[in-house]
Formats: sequence, structure tokens, C-alpha cells
Amino acid sequence: MSCPNTSTRSHPPAFLLVGIPGLQEAQFWIAFPFCIMYVIAVLGNVTVLFIIYTERSLHEPMYLFLAMLAVTDLVLSTSTLPKMLSIFWLDSREIGFHACLTQMFFVHAFSSVESGVLMAMALDRYVAICCPLRHSSILSVPAIVTMGSLVLARGVLLVSPFSLLVRRLPFCQRCLISHSYCDHMAVVKLVCGDATVSVVYGLFVAFMVVGVDVFIISVSYAMILQAVLRLPSIDARLKAFSTCASHLCVILSFYIPALFTFLTHRFGHKIPHHVHILVANLYLLVPPMLNPIVYGMKTKQIRVRVIRIFQQKGI
Repeated sequence: MSCPNTSTRSHPPAFLLVGIPGLQEAQFWIAFPFCIMYVIAVLGNVTVLFIIYTERSLHEPMYLFLAMLAVTDLVLSTSTLPKMLSIFWLDSREIGFHACLTQMFFVHAFSSVESGVLMAMALDRYVAICCPLRHSSILSVPAIVTMGSLVLARGVLLVSPFSLLVRRLPFCQRCLISHSYCDHMAVVKLVCGDATVSVVYGLFVAFMVVGVDVFIISVSYAMILQAVLRLPSIDARLKAFSTCASHLCVILSFYIPALFTFLTHRFGHKIPHHVHILVANLYLLVPPMLNPIVYGMKTKQIRVRVIRIFQQKGI
């Protein structure tokens, strides 16, 4: 498939997404587990949102953050998976220039939002374990709404320049993106002019989001660990460790592939390209799929409500 005719000198009217470079013949079959993970992610997160919305007893800080996480996961996975599946199954590789920039915005903005929500959840766990008597006063509903709004505003404000900077760069009729979706660096690599500003700004955003959030999460869990080890009861320690372990699993499933993808773009020239793209795809699929499963299994109120729904349906 050739590139669409260039209607302007600066950029093509559309890009062509390769999919998974080197695995084009296997993409048809790879799409099936991807589709299953996407369906699980959508059903799981919609179920979590429905339960939190209908159960007034769950209108508490932890569950409100969980609802934010579910919305973010739905946006993050839905912004890429439908188009990705159309590439794998229908060979529908073309994506309009402005549609590509829009997808780029949603992927990176809501990745930032997810990182911020995970950071907020770590702070919630810190306050709940280290300052239990002041938890409700510190993390009131207005405070949670403010935190959520700031996290969303940060993602939108920091990521919006990505599309604006890319739009001003010349592409010289280059339109073949070696990726399954419009990742910022994958698009910037097509530029035939000087893209230093865009690359440096991408590094700045990564530091401001991942660097700051990971630092706050690490400090929060270090202080939580100190507090837990001081608990006199072994059962209380085990319960606290169990709760924090589920949070850490979710955090690691998000940050490990995110950091791998980010570092591979810039330094991982010896890593096979198909491995990089597969991890980048899983980065947008695995956390949205795991989050409702992990929190659904570990949260008694949600687990009981799900079982009650199935019993009412006679399943």
C-alpha cells in the first residue's frame, strides 16, 4: 500500500500504520487475545463504575479514585484498540493526519491521567494507614474532586503541545508509521526537519509525569511500610500488606511497560522492533484489563455486589 497523495507541502493527508513490524503475517491471530483483553477491560471497568455509582456506601475516597481509574482505562484502551483490530483483521491501515494527532493526544494525555490517579491512590493508602483518624477530613469528596481535576488538567495541558508541535513539522511525504497506533515518538521519527524541540519536550513531559509520580508513590509506600511494620498485630500487618500488594501489582503493570516503551524509543536500538511494539500495545491493554480484576477480587464490597448481580441473573 502506497502513501496517500500529499495535499500540502508540510504533512501528508493521512498516515499508514504498519501494525507490528516483522509480525504482519501473524497479526490476524495476535488480534484475538488483544480483542479478548479489550472485552474484559470494557466489561470489568463498566461493572466497577456501575457498582460504585449504584452503591452509596462506596462513595468513599478509595472507590472514587477507583472510578476515576476505570474511566481512564476505558478511554485509554478505546482510543487505540478498535483501530488496532481493524489493522490486524481488515488491513485498514490508513489514519487521517488529524485523526492521528487526536489519537496521540488521547493516548498520552490519559496515560498521564492514569499515572496521576495511581499517585493519588498511593496517597490515599498512606493517609488511610498512617493517619486513619484524619482520613475522612483530609480526603473529603471536594478534595478528591479537586485532585481529579488537577490530574486531568495536568494531562491535558502537558500533552496538548505534542500535537501542536508535530503539526508544524515537515514530513516530506513520509507517512509509514512503524507502530500499531499514533505514538508521539513514532510519528516524530517521520519528520524530515529538525524535531529537537518536540523530542526535548517529550522528555520534559515524561520527567514531569512519571518522574514526579513515581517519586511520590515510592515515598508514600516507604512510609506505609514503616507504619505497617510498627503494627502490634500480625493479622493487621498481613491485612495491610495484602491491600498494598494489590495496589503495587497495578502500579507495576502500568509503569514497567511504560518505562520500557519510553526508554526503547530513545536508547533501545538493539531491542527487536516487534518486541517494542508488542510491549507498547500491552501497555495500553494489560492495566485496563487487570485493574478491575485486581480491585474486584481484593475489595469485598465490590466482590459481594458482583456475586449478588450474578445470583439475581441466575448465573
